[in-house]
Amino acid sequence: MLNALYQVTVIIGVPSYGLAIIFLTILIKTVLYPLTKKQMQSMAVMQRLAPQVKEIQEKWKQRDPKKMQAMIMDLYKQNNANPLAGCLPLVIQMPILIVLFRTLLSFNYIDEQHASFFWIPSLSVPDPFWILPVLAALTTFLQSKMTMSMTDPTQRMMVIMMPLLIGWISINMPSGMVLYWAMFNVMGIGQQYYINRTVLPAKEGATGK
Repeated sequence: MLNALYQVTVIIGVPSYGLAIIFLTILIKTVLYPLTKKQMQSMAVMQRLAPQVKEIQEKWKQRDPKKMQAMIMDLYKQNNANPLAGCLPLVIQMPILIVLFRTLLSFNYIDEQHASFFWIPSLSVPDPFWILPVLAALTTFLQSKMTMSMTDPTQRMMVIMMPLLIGWISINMPSGMVLYWAMFNVMGIGQQYYINRTVLPAKEGATGK
C-alpha cells in the first residue's frame, strides 16, 4: 500500500514517502469516519453534559453513590451518550499501528533518497530532533481536550498524561509512524471541531431536585 501511494506521489511530480504516509492517513481516516462519527458525537454530547454530571456528583456522591451512578447513566442514556465510546478509536487504531510499525522497521523503499522527510534522514528511524514526537503529543492533547471534560479529575488527568505518554513512546518509534499519528490527530481535530459545532444541544437531564 505504501509503495502504491508513493507511486502516486511520483505521478503528481512530488516523489516522497512522507507524502505517501500523509495520503495513507487521509485514506484511512476517510474510511474509518463512518465508524468514528458516532463516537465523536457521543463525546461531544458528554462534554456538554459535564456540568449536569458535576451537579449530580456534588449532590449525591456522599449521600447515595449508587443513586449518583444510576442518575449519571440515565442522563447519558437520555442523550444517547456512551461513556465507553472514547475507547473505540484506540481499538480501531491498534492493528493499523502495529502493521505500520512492523512495515517501517524493515521496509523496502523503491527509492531510498525519497525515504527522507525534511530534517529526518529516513522514515524508518526515530526523529533525531524529537519534533514529530512533540507534534504527536501536542495534537493528542488538543484532541483529548476537545473530547474530555476538564471538570472531571480522572478525565483531566488523562488529558495531561496521555499526550506525555504518546510523546515519550514516539521518541524511539519510526518517524513515519509518528507522522501518521500526528496527521491522524490533525484530521481528527478537524472532524471533532465540526461535530462539536453541529451536534444538537444536550437534553436537560434530571438532577434529582
